[in-house]
Amino acid sequence: MNNHSYPTPEIIEVCLLAGKLMMQNGAETYRVEDTMSRIASAYGIPESHSYVTPTGIFFAINDSEPAKLIRIVERTTDLHKVTEVNSISRKISTGALSPSAAVKELSEIERGPLRYSNRVQLIAAALASGCFMIMFGGIWRDFPSAVLCGGIGFAALQYFHRLVKVKFFSEFSASFLIGLLAALLVIVGWGQMMDKIIIGSVMPLVPGLLITNALRDLMSGHLVSGLSKGADACLTSFAIGAGVAVIISYM
Repeated sequence: MNNHSYPTPEIIEVCLLAGKLMMQNGAETYRVEDTMSRIASAYGIPESHSYVTPTGIFFAINDSEPAKLIRIVERTTDLHKVTEVNSISRKISTGALSPSAAVKELSEIERGPLRYSNRVQLIAAALASGCFMIMFGGIWRDFPSAVLCGGIGFAALQYFHRLVKVKFFSEFSASFLIGLLAALLVIVGWGQMMDKIIIGSVMPLVPGLLITNALRDLMSGHLVSGLSKGADACLTSFAIGAGVAVIISYM
């Protein structure tokens, strides 16, 4: 395969699309930059430059060409898509995919649904809430209450996020609903330990992957991305805590 025969715009499109998909679905910043550099190198551009942040990607193939920018608006967690992009990157490195074929496969990944549907995520969040409640010292009698609160809270998070594209509002509303429902269940006698029910139910809302990626980016020297992801995680944690605090303050 003649790596130097491909048009430069196609190579740039492949690199930007691959980076966008990885960043949108929960990959670390250094991994995104490394993947983009490897793809460009496989197509005959060993000196490419990329600068990745959680909200945008800058990419240039050399000092003479203008840098290209792609915006990242929506971010979620789907590590299966990250794995698929890495698989395509490995195919490109072995010379098995042309830029046009790579763009086609990456576009299919972009259009594809999440690995796990909203229903599956909801069931997993509900069961995880009950398990977290037990892990944090709760009693088995409160397991159904934690499952109910966690499931409704996660469903509320998904609903409010579709309704209003403001993460803080959806996370605050979901945690507020969890606290309110837990308090009502304790009042009517269906629950016993309100604090343990709330703790278990809000755990699926906690940005664990975001915190992990922020620390890994900071340790690898990506200070801007690490700090911005850390700030995002702190804001999410504050929203969750504030929603619960409103309920507790009136109990």
